[in-house]
Amino acid sequence: MAGPAERPYTQNQVEPATKRIVDEFSDHHGCHGFAMSKYDVDDRREYYRIEDTIALEFTLLSGAEAHSSDELHDASPLFNLLSDLHLMDFESQHLLRHISERDRTLANYLKVINKRIDLLGQAVAQSLLRDIGSPRRVSLSEGGISFNNAQPVPAQSHLAIKMVLMPQALGLLLRARVVHCGQRTDGQYEIGTEFEALTDSQRQLLARHILQRQALERRQARE
Repeated sequence: MAGPAERPYTQNQVEPATKRIVDEFSDHHGCHGFAMSKYDVDDRREYYRIEDTIALEFTLLSGAEAHSSDELHDASPLFNLLSDLHLMDFESQHLLRHISERDRTLANYLKVINKRIDLLGQAVAQSLLRDIGSPRRVSLSEGGISFNNAQPVPAQSHLAIKMVLMPQALGLLLRARVVHCGQRTDGQYEIGTEFEALTDSQRQLLARHILQRQALERRQARE
């Protein structure tokens, strides 16, 4: 993964989105005392990293598109719909909290509507998974993603990475730069990338997925 070393998080560094939402997520889900597994590090940030299994495909970007910071859009209307559903849900969360403070009945009703939309999103995701292919084991953080691939990808290449994160069926299309590519003993190539030009919403959605994934692992470990 992107980052030269691993070291504990210190308070005088810039906080990644994962760190900023830990308290809120813990209060909501009753999961306190998170011990994140690993870190990705650059000059100013450290990122919590998890092992995950996701649907993933990528394409090489070239020319002006490779160096642009514009948000990417997929050719699949279903994938764009899935992505927009989660972005709208994220952007409306602060409104739902304000409503909860004034009208609990209305807030509970809106939460039910959200659950129904989540179920529709999961149905859409099942269709997309058939198009993207078999899930891959990856290492994921707010800073980047690493995965194995049958073919090498040159370092410093710019990629469009399309992924569907489960179980919430979160579809993301992100810009990334290849920071290393090395051959494994099994003949596969380990591709390490760092994300580029993430929007705040995309970063927060990644952070929420990472926290939810670790909460699930902690619950399963206790069972």
